[in-house]
Amino acid sequence: MSLFLISQLFVAVAICCDFMSFQFRERAKIVTCLFCAGILISLHFALLGQWTATSLMGIATIRYFVSIFSSSAKLKYLFCFTSVFATVLTYAGVASMLSCLGSVFQTVAAFNSNDQRLRQLMIVGTCFWLVHNYLVGSPTAVLMEVLFITSNLIGYYRHYYRKTSVA
Repeated sequence: MSLFLISQLFVAVAICCDFMSFQFRERAKIVTCLFCAGILISLHFALLGQWTATSLMGIATIRYFVSIFSSSAKLKYLFCFTSVFATVLTYAGVASMLSCLGSVFQTVAAFNSNDQRLRQLMIVGTCFWLVHNYLVGSPTAVLMEVLFITSNLIGYYRHYYRKTSVA
């Protein structure tokens, strides 16, 4: 089995974690699912030789774990700085910039104590990762981001929009 195929299998499993994440309302459960997915996605990028994305997803995995217990602004800035620093060290063109922007938006989201704002910022960050994954040639990762956005929008509708339209 090729490394590319194995990388796609890791993302396929991560899709399950991502899709589940935004069906929860509790911030801690959302972030726990993202932590599990982050481990698999980081391995996926390592197998593809995408070192900026690998390092950013590794940082994201740690970030998600830490953000389960804290929404500290100091930690948010630390993880944003770490992501930018990792991007500078591993810079490989436009894909590196896109993954960095996605990571920064998702960092701000992960440390936001308001789950509605978390969802909104995650959509923006995910759009950057979607384009990144297309550029690096990972079709399953593109699908993952599309499903992630879809799941987020479904959860957003269920928890916020539907309540206001029924009332």
